[in-house]
Parts: sequence; structure tokens; C-alpha cells
Amino acid sequence: MVAIQSHQPDEIACEIESVSESSHLALENQAIAELLDEIANLLAEQGAGEFRVRAYQNASKTLRSLATPVRNIMLHDGVVGLIELPTIGHSIANLIEQYLRLGRIPLLDRLRGEETAERLFATLPSIGSELAHRIHEELEIETLLELWAAAKDGRLEKVPGLGRKRIRAIRESLADRLRHRHSADTAADSTRSARAGYSNTVSEDRPSDHEVSVAELLDVDEEYRRLASQGKLTKIAPRHFNPGAVAWLPILHCQRADRHYTAMYSNTARAHELNTTKDWVILYRDDPKSHDRWTVITSQFGKLRGCRIVRGREEECWQHYRHHPSGDTHA
Repeated sequence: MVAIQSHQPDEIACEIESVSESSHLALENQAIAELLDEIANLLAEQGAGEFRVRAYQNASKTLRSLATPVRNIMLHDGVVGLIELPTIGHSIANLIEQYLRLGRIPLLDRLRGEETAERLFATLPSIGSELAHRIHEELEIETLLELWAAAKDGRLEKVPGLGRKRIRAIRESLADRLRHRHSADTAADSTRSARAGYSNTVSEDRPSDHEVSVAELLDVDEEYRRLASQGKLTKIAPRHFNPGAVAWLPILHCQRADRHYTAMYSNTARAHELNTTKDWVILYRDDPKSHDRWTVITSQFGKLRGCRIVRGREEECWQHYRHHPSGDTHA
């Protein structure tokens, strides 16, 4: 029990309010710790590496024993301050920041089978749930980088109800989100200048998802489809388009060097409508260096028809197949 020191009504009210706020923030630490425990449990159930599972368990213990609310640390020191906590690295610091900003953790959403492209787009301040649905239905895109490309090349203008002013706002929101994401990913390498507000920038013409080669992404795609077809992957019950709550969606956790990937078939309305739920594969990267998302599909048109391609990186795929003609290029 907390003792109230003052005898003045106004001061007592302030003290009570302060105690209430502190209690709420302390509970927030515990709430985030519980979500990290759930991530660890789901990763273990889905066959992720023991080291990755243990990282989330240790981070949960840190938050449970932390005397200072993580929200206060984030407000004063940013992601850099979170990374300085014991057992909290880049990746988990980014998840904590996402929770404090969005009220949820996208990684947990997808491990539960709940994440959709529409929900992802709706996290942008310039896009609500209705507009997110129209964008997804009209353009058949799945990722923020694909949305960025659509805003740059004019396709976004085809979405009913979108004018130039709104498109400009979407581009600004995307630039800010991508800049924020890649600045956070390099936080541990920052010095005290980061505390003074320094941040890296992302080119408006080319947000940086190109660190990973299309060869690697296509290799993860191939591994996922092969193991899924052999029935060797854990299956989850996605929340959407699954009235019987059947565990049908295979999920893969794998690694390439120090890069962690999660792969699963697309469970969107459009994928069900076009009967491509066993063709479109969503790849996620979640590790200390980056958080990205790609869609791999079988191309239906042009010189890459019949080949597996990474949407938005078609030219790189073409160059890849030119230099690797003996590779597994088809679905």
C-alpha cells in the first residue's frame, strides 16, 4: 500500500493520480512480458530454434523484474534505451516499441495466424480500415514496400476515393514508417548522438529491402513449399476465412546465416478468391538487423511466366534466372 503524504485535497488528488499512473505503467510491463512469453511458446510449438525461443523467455523475465516502466524508457531514451536493458536486443526492443506505438505486436499476430495485409496497411495514420480494404482488393498487394511502389508508380491513383492529397499523405506516412524502422534496426550501433535525435534516412526512391538477395528469398520459398507439401510443418488455425477453426496453414521458421525467416501461405480474401492459397507465400524477416516482409508468387505473365518471383523485385528475379538457368525456377 502506498502512503499519501499530503493533507491538502488538491495535493492528495495529484498524489493519487500519480500512484494510479505508476501502477498502470507497471502493469504494462507485465502485459508485454506475457506477450513475449506467448511468442516464445508459439515459436517453440512451431519448431523455431531453441536459442530464439530462449531469447524471448529471458526478455520476459527482464520486464517482469524491471522497476522502471518501459514506456518511460522509450520516451526518454528511445529504442537505444530499450536495447541497453539486460537480454533486450534489437529485435525484441523493436517489438516492445511496436506494442507501445500500436497496442499490439505484429509478430505475435502472425504466429497466431491473425495478421492480414489490410491490418498492416491500417497501422498507417493516413489509412483507415475501409481504405486499407479497398487498396488490398484493388491492387492485390501485401506489404508496405509494395504499397510504396504503388504510390510511386501511379497505381494507387486507381483506388476509388483516393486523390493526390491523400496519396501524398500515404507516401509521407510510409516514408516515416520505413525511416523509423531502419533507424531502429541500427540503434545499437549508434552513439550518444542517437540520444540527441539522430536518425538514419531512407531514400524516397528506394526503401531498403534489397539487403537480402532474391536468390535467398526464393530459396526460403522453395524450402517452405517443399516441406509443406511433405506434411512436415506445424500447422496453425488462422483467424480469418476459417470458420471451422481448422489448423490448415503450415508455418516455417528457418535461418540463413544470422537472418531469421518465417514463411506461410497467404490467407487473404484475394488469395481465396483466386484459389492461390497454395501458391502465394508470405515471407517475414524478424531478427536483430531487420524486420521485412515479401510476397513470392508464380508469375502469370511475360518473360517470367511460370517462374517463382518476389513481387516488386521482378527485374532482379529476371537477372537471377538468367544467371542461374539450372535452378528451380518454376512452381
